[in-house]
Amino acid sequence: MHFNNIPIDWNAIHGIIDEADTIMLTTHENPDGDGLGSESGLYYHLIEKGKDVRIINYSSLPSEYEYLNSDSIFESYDESIHDAWLKNVDLVIIFDVGDYVRIRTLVSAIDKYGLQTMNIDHHPHVKDDIFTHNLVDLSAAATGCMVYDYLKVARNNEPIVKNSLEGIYTAVMTDTGCFKYSNTDNKCHEIAIECLDAGIETHTIYQRIYENSTRSRIKLMGEFLSDLRYELDGSLAWFIISKDMMKKANATKSDVEGFSDMVRTISGVEVALMIFEQGKSNCRINLRSKGKYIVNDIARRLGGGGHAYAAGALIEGNLGDATQQIVNTAKKSIQIQMNGDI
Repeated sequence: MHFNNIPIDWNAIHGIIDEADTIMLTTHENPDGDGLGSESGLYYHLIEKGKDVRIINYSSLPSEYEYLNSDSIFESYDESIHDAWLKNVDLVIIFDVGDYVRIRTLVSAIDKYGLQTMNIDHHPHVKDDIFTHNLVDLSAAATGCMVYDYLKVARNNEPIVKNSLEGIYTAVMTDTGCFKYSNTDNKCHEIAIECLDAGIETHTIYQRIYENSTRSRIKLMGEFLSDLRYELDGSLAWFIISKDMMKKANATKSDVEGFSDMVRTISGVEVALMIFEQGKSNCRINLRSKGKYIVNDIARRLGGGGHAYAAGALIEGNLGDATQQIVNTAKKSIQIQMNGDI
């Protein structure tokens, strides 16, 4: 069953999920609020319905999302611990992944046991035939909005449980930039109203995610801001986060989240580009646009993908060799758009 940006029959999806007794939920590596919130949103519904369900991710839970884990529902994949249970799973539901390989070692486990998969996502996928059921809605502001749609059908007008709404609100708030990005629509606000009516402390969620910076994050911010580069008369701003900078600031990967969004707020900057050194021979890029220029084309040229105004890629090669290629690719794409050639 493949719903790739066509209306999704949530009644049919409910039938598939309802038939599964043992269900694993997962999301991409270095998970964000949308993936984690979507997992949490569906988890509490499935538990209420008596399913044997676990959330198992490749990466550990970032500290800013610990409030979603009061019942210790998030687990990090360990073959020796999880495979005895995993091999009997009826359905694996994958949220917000963008690319199947982003669940990393869980791909091998799923393939090894021949498990049925369901992709629920609002990112475009180059390959849509690798999932048993592929549900993609490019118009959805967040994957959490799709989970909300499913729950409305699955619960047959019964109220969505509060713990589920907490996850859904997290998903929608983070993927709309606190309801200020261009993807914010009426539905996002309707979901927020329902969450408020249910007693979700939306201000507390905001504070835990966005007003909880570590000292190492602030130190790292000072490091990269002192060497921020501008191209194309300031339309493109780019910066590097190197392993040495991370070590100097005693920072973790979670400290890096949101830096591109912050740089994008600078007056005159239309596109922000982060180049994040991750290993000896690869780096991750993160692109954010205010909306004048699309950036997923840049990411695709570098082997990645994403939304028109928010995209990324993993680049093979050391930081020194990769940087010039990345910046040149970004400049070329933006220049083409400036000249109106696309």
